[in-house]
Amino acid sequence: MLHRVAHRGYCTVAPENTLPAFTAAVAAGATFVEFDVRTTRDGVPVVIHDRTVNRTTSGSGRVWDLTYDEVAALDAGSWFGAGFAGLRVPTLAETLDLLAATSAELLLEIKPPATLDEVKAVVAELTERDLLGRTVIQSFDTDVLRKARDVAPEVRRGLLLFRYDAETVALCRELGVVYCNPAIEDVLGGAETTAALAAAGVGVMPWTPNDMGEWGPLVDAGAAGLITDHVGELTGWAAARRP
Repeated sequence: MLHRVAHRGYCTVAPENTLPAFTAAVAAGATFVEFDVRTTRDGVPVVIHDRTVNRTTSGSGRVWDLTYDEVAALDAGSWFGAGFAGLRVPTLAETLDLLAATSAELLLEIKPPATLDEVKAVVAELTERDLLGRTVIQSFDTDVLRKARDVAPEVRRGLLLFRYDAETVALCRELGVVYCNPAIEDVLGGAETTAALAAAGVGVMPWTPNDMGEWGPLVDAGAAGLITDHVGELTGWAAARRP
């Protein structure tokens, strides 16, 4: 089965990394809902992509310099559309509570910098809701993945990459990841590495193919899933492609 991964939720129909985007992703047939986690100054994991709140909220400043109350007071919806005015940055807890009631798996990216205590807090929230088995923790930062492995060896892990290189397969083996998620160009141009990863039991899910014309070539190149902003369209495309 081709995994249909909703990038930051269904972020073309609702503001990215918000509860409406996650609800829409599940309704649109996502098999994985992908989202990003950062931690506020006072230790609360929240779901937001950027290092700063500037782009997707009414505020400014780095997430880790702001308290949770300061982040919670921001409008995280008006930038996307007037109909989403007043939407808030969700906590990890709120996001997990929403997704726990669905059948979707979670592709949870821990954004650096992340301390050991911050990784422990994320794992604790997953454990509390019995979601470890439905979650893949991913990161571009190998240190974050090693921390996740130390805290919860049983949790599945994914390595995000900007580029394949000569050490990719060996690094994935060392980290014990089940997914390696590179840029589109690597999958289209790196058939040998993709095949070697598959042989090692590592699935490849490229980010972020939003051009439907890329989907067939990526699947033919060995992609186990696609991380896209257009998950509803991908669901329809995948259904039509089945023999």
